[in-house]
Order: sequence, then C-alpha cells, then structure tokens
Amino acid sequence: MKKLVIIPAFNEEGSIEKTVEDIVTNAPDFDYVIINDCSTDKTLEICREKHFSYLNLPVNLGIGGAVQTGYRYAFFHDYDIAVQFDGDGQHSAKYLSSMSKLLEDENLDMVIGSRFIEKEGFQSSALRRVGIRFFTNLIKFLTGSTITDPTSGMRMINRKLLECFTYDYPKDYPEPESVVSALSTGYKVKEVPVQMNERSDGVSSISMRNSVYYMIKVSIAVIIARLRK
Repeated sequence: MKKLVIIPAFNEEGSIEKTVEDIVTNAPDFDYVIINDCSTDKTLEICREKHFSYLNLPVNLGIGGAVQTGYRYAFFHDYDIAVQFDGDGQHSAKYLSSMSKLLEDENLDMVIGSRFIEKEGFQSSALRRVGIRFFTNLIKFLTGSTITDPTSGMRMINRKLLECFTYDYPKDYPEPESVVSALSTGYKVKEVPVQMNERSDGVSSISMRNSVYYMIKVSIAVIIARLRK
C-alpha cells in the first residue's frame, strides 16, 4: 500500500521542520509532500534548504485548494491512501499507522482523528468548541451520522474517495462540507480518538473577525452539499 501525508502549509516557518521530523520518525512507511500555499515567510526557503518533498503553488489557493492539490498529486502518483496533516504542529504522526490499519481492516473510506472522543490533549478554545458542536448537530440532522470533530484537519482517505476529491473538493473551509458530501454519497466514515497539540507557531486562518462569516458560509455549504446528493 502506497501511503502519502499531505501537509498544506501557509506561513508555517516555525513548525514545518518539526512536522516533517515527526512524520519521518513516527510514520516511516508514509511518504509526505508539503503543499506550500504561496507562503510569505520562510516556509519555502526551509523546504529547499532541508530538501523536503514539496510542491510550490504560484498563487494562494487557500486550504481547500492546497489540500486538493495534494490529493491530485496522490491520485496521479498512484497512492492508495492519503492523509491530510496540518503543518502547524497540532497533529501527531504516531496515530497514522493505526488509522491506516483501521481504514483497511474495516474497509472504510475515511478515518477522522477526533480530539473530542476521549477529550484528552488540546481541546481548542471555548468559542470554537461551540462552533464545532453546532456543526456536529447540523451534520447529524442532515446525514444521521454523528461526527464529533467535523473541523478536524487530520483525516485519512482511501483510493476510492481520493479519486472523488481529486476532481471535486470544497475550496473554502472544506472539512465539514467534505464530510457531508462523503456521508451523503454513501462513503463509510469513522472517527478515532487522537490527542492534538496547541498550535506551536503561526496564526489560524479562522480569526475572531471572520468567525461569523465562517459559520454562515460553512452552514450554507454543508446544506447544499447534502442537497446535491
């Protein structure tokens, strides 16, 4: 099984090296590729100096475009499994092997790492937890499935779903929308407990200022994703 870790990165100079070291050390059977989303800091410079595996986007595509770039790379390079993995130090590569085993053993299409099953490790801010619970309830209403961490950026998919996302993937704040799309199409999705870390460097793309826009936009997007299927 060929397995690839996709690391979308925008201005992650303070954490990208540690992220790669974590993957190389704790998930040696996975390849990786950094998708540098037109960073304005030294992310690209570090990738070149350290001879990391990376793709350099000429324009900023946002998280959805960066992840889909990774999915397209994985699909056309014949990977069987692809996993999104944040470049900011929040995720731990020690979970990747067990996630891969579960994906294969239970014939799943997507495995999501959830911080809210065992509620250990960094649990995000109180405001964001309110938003996450809202999306959990909305997804439950729309699909009948309970996803405790719908905004988790740690998600692994198989070849079948990889092909789907290669050609059709949400562009803006894609995690909740892509889960609804997968569930509504009949793909099998399961969460597993993981511990996440607080962001070690950089700034989240979802600030207090644009949180209202995020909630409205994603809510509309997941409803449309459900109606499309």
